[in-house]
Parts: sequence; C-alpha cells; structure tokens
Amino acid sequence: MRVLVTGTAGFIGSALAIKLLARGHEVIGVDNHNDYYDTKLKEARLDRHLHNEKYTHEKVDLADRAEVERIFNQYKPNRVVNLAAQAGVRYSIENPLAYIDSNILGFTHVLEGCRHHGVEHMVYASSSSVYGANETMPFSVHHNVDHPLSLYAASKKSNELMAHTYSHLYDLPTTGLRFFTVYGPWGRPDMALFKFTEAILAGKPIQVFNYGKHRRDFTYIDDTVEGIIRVLDKPAQPNPDWSGANPDPGSSTAPWRIYNIGNQKPVELMQYISALESALDMKAEKILLPMQPGDVPDTYADVADLVANFNYQPMTTVDEGVSQFVQWYRAFYNA
Repeated sequence: MRVLVTGTAGFIGSALAIKLLARGHEVIGVDNHNDYYDTKLKEARLDRHLHNEKYTHEKVDLADRAEVERIFNQYKPNRVVNLAAQAGVRYSIENPLAYIDSNILGFTHVLEGCRHHGVEHMVYASSSSVYGANETMPFSVHHNVDHPLSLYAASKKSNELMAHTYSHLYDLPTTGLRFFTVYGPWGRPDMALFKFTEAILAGKPIQVFNYGKHRRDFTYIDDTVEGIIRVLDKPAQPNPDWSGANPDPGSSTAPWRIYNIGNQKPVELMQYISALESALDMKAEKILLPMQPGDVPDTYADVADLVANFNYQPMTTVDEGVSQFVQWYRAFYNA
C-alpha cells in the first residue's frame, strides 16, 4: 500500500511510519515541523526513517489547502492516517486559534483529499479528552461525549463529527481512534513523563496537579501503533443494526467507526511517579497543586470493541514502559 501519514515528525506518527515501512508499505509523510516543542527532537525522530527508500517527506502545513491538494494529486495514496494536530489541553486555553487552523481547517483539507481521490480508508487521531465532563467509567465509545472541557477536546470531537459527514455523504470509510495518554521513548516534552524526568535528573521539584490523585490510562507507544495498524488494515463498515430511534454514538449506517485505544488499567499519578523514581533510582521532590482548568480527574478506556473487532490486547505494563522511556531519555540526552 501507499499510505499517507500526517505528523510523521511527531511522537506517534514517526513510530507508525517506521512500522509501516517495516511491513513493506510505501509511506508519504507530512509534517509542518512547528516549534510547539523542541524541533531538534522532531528532526531526530524523523531521521530514523527519512532515508528509507520507501519513505517520502513533505514539509507542509495542513492548513495550506493548495499544498494538501498537491500532495494528494501527486502521490494518490491508498490509505491515510491523520495524526497531525495541535496537541495539548493547557496550551489550547492560551492559544485557541492554533487549534482551529490545525485541528479543524487542516483536518477538512485532508478529508477533501480523501474524498476526491478515492482513498480506501482514513484513520485519524481523536482523544480521550472528548469524554470531558462524563464521569461514567470506563469510558465507552457508546457514551455521549457532548461536554468537552477544553478547545482541544472540542476540536477532536469536531473531527469525529466532520468525518461522519464525509462517510455519510461520500461513502468514505473513516475510523477515529481515541488515544489514552500515549507515552514511551521519543515522547513529547510537554507531557508529564518527559517533564518529570527532566526535573528529577536536574534536582528540581516536579509539579503534581490534582494533588497526585489523577488517574490515567497510560498507553505505551508500541501498543498504540499496533492498534492503529490493525484498524488501518480493516476499513470501517456500516453497522447494520444501527437505529436512529436509539442511536449508537460509536457507529453509524455510514462506514464510520470510533474506537478507544487504551491500556484498560488506569494508574494513579503517584504510582506513575513511583515507577519513574524506580527507573531513575532517584526520589522526586513534589509540589502538590490543584487540578488545572481543562483537565479531567480520571481516564479509563473501555476497549471491548477494539478487542472484539481487531483482537487488540495492549502488552506493556507501566513499569516496563516507564523503564523503556528512561533508558531512551538517558541515551538521547546523555543524562
């Protein structure tokens, strides 16, 4: 297959590109290399697959309609994985327009490319943040998600709605994947594990929000990528049992599906920090703070549909995953 992957200098996108190339696929990578965080890390991720003969890279912003049209015209991908997005819940409170440009406008341009070029399947990144004010645990794709608590979450919910419209109107198979706190080697510097590791090694205190009572369904990068590929291989199908009288939020009469990708084992933030302290063989000085605006106290994925339809089973424990991250971090930063 020829697969167009957006966000290939990003954490998940780069790991996915490597796995697709290992399977023998041709990969067209797109990334705008923005400076939301250290661009040197993005370049280093990209360098792992940039020189593969089956990889082609385009430095393009998805908000540039003409350039996205050119890419689809030039490469004519069979399938598309859209991972490019402006990430971060807290950043969305300070810089809302960045999320409109990337997560709404850019996403529309990708949908249009898929529509006009007969793409067999579009898989795209949604987020556990769409569950917002919902307190029913575990979070299920069959739950209502109409109360987001940040613009980032609202933009991801919008993506799901936009994809459904294209699936319904143009018979474009689309599958949205709600990621649950992905972590591991080559991760994002704006996420807790990266920040905590950097601070502890520097002998600085760490900020622990919600007094450490957060619970997160931490999902290791390799388990996440495995889930994406399994879904990509199997284009979304209509649900023959769907009823407008009792609508299921996770499926449709159109070829449109939503799945959670999570570890199914929420871990309290203090336990996560303990795993990091063990991996570093150092103790953290903690500053306990209240919950931040836009955050949710807990995430917990119900992945029953993903297990049933794709035999998906995450394999990596938090202790194993954190240890792998620390080994990478020490080597990469010579720490």
